Amino acid sequence: MEPNKRDFFNTRFIQFLGGKNLLFGLVTLILMGIALYLYTKVSFIFEPIIVFVHTVLLPVVLAVIAFYLLRPVLKLLMKWRIHRVWAILIIYVALAGLITLLVTLVVPFLREQFMNLITEFPQYFVQFLDTIQKFVESSKVAAILDKYDLRLDQAINNTTKEISDYVKDGAGQLGKGLATSITGFLTTLTGIVLALVTVPFILFYLLKDGEKLPRAFMKLLPPSLRGGTEHVLKNADHQISSYIQGQIIVSFCIGTMVTIGFLIIGLDYAVPLGFLAMITSVVPYLGPIIAITPAAIIAIVTAPVMLLKLAVVWTIVQLIEGKFISPQVMGKSLHVHPITIIFVLLTAGSLYGVAGVVLGIPGYAVLKVIVSHLWNLFKKRFNKFHDDHEQYEVMEWKEEQDEQPKS
Repeated sequence: MEPNKRDFFNTRFIQFLGGKNLLFGLVTLILMGIALYLYTKVSFIFEPIIVFVHTVLLPVVLAVIAFYLLRPVLKLLMKWRIHRVWAILIIYVALAGLITLLVTLVVPFLREQFMNLITEFPQYFVQFLDTIQKFVESSKVAAILDKYDLRLDQAINNTTKEISDYVKDGAGQLGKGLATSITGFLTTLTGIVLALVTVPFILFYLLKDGEKLPRAFMKLLPPSLRGGTEHVLKNADHQISSYIQGQIIVSFCIGTMVTIGFLIIGLDYAVPLGFLAMITSVVPYLGPIIAITPAAIIAIVTAPVMLLKLAVVWTIVQLIEGKFISPQVMGKSLHVHPITIIFVLLTAGSLYGVAGVVLGIPGYAVLKVIVSHLWNLFKKRFNKFHDDHEQYEVMEWKEEQDEQPKS
């Protein structure tokens, strides 16, 4: 009896690796390797494509973020039996009114406050260094530094001199820098204008047809892959939605509480510092450190007791955010350890700058969904290969519920 030519794909080992999918995967990897090699040799050919991707990327990312923020509002309006297109138009009219109100009333005030803060902050920093130097030159601290041969006073003097020179020569350097970077400025301005023009159109079609995109993508896949792909897409959508919506709400609450607290204690530039706290709080863990640094410098220069008041306000805000706001708004949706978040932020920031810091966590969450799905498939094949009929625990992205004690 002749052996069947297809028996090779039916062996336990090949089935464990994926059967016919093994050959498909190997061919795909080989083709990808060849494509990457050719790209390194003729990368100049793809330069227009790279420029196009960089140009389109910012509007698409902004539109996706706005889509996840506005989708709950759209669903709420549709529950009230409002047609999808009319609901989108209502959202656009409300957004236009809100933006007009902000531009008319809030933006001029914030602009003036930030310009004053930027102008005077170098002087605050110089006074801050003077305060630190006086503290270092006190008898007890000086004795400790001399004992261990620490030249902290010299470092402070050098830093103070550099900042003073920078403040004096700031106007000249700014003029030279502006003259030499006019091309870069125009390029950035063009990108911003393009984003402002295209984001509303992209957002409209995402709100209108966003629910259809996964189904359209599924039709392109073989039927055997649709179930797992749908599972990955739903989990990835849940991760991105939970992170963006939750982080925006938490950041807004932090900015509001910080602003109110700074106004109560009488800290200079309370409003721009609170706004800075709101913006930087989008970045977990590292954002609050960035926000508190200029506030602490201004507080130290103002009065030592102001630093104590600042510490009290910041502690109260962090306690409220950590104990009440974040657990209610975000829960444990990401299931990411804080150390992992810090490593992801540092790596993404080093590779892609500010965009990497902002998008690193949701990108990592999506990658984790994909890896978890592939790992579950591997465990199932491992079971089948070893004739192990015990079920492995399936990794799902659901909030863990505390066990209730049995009565």
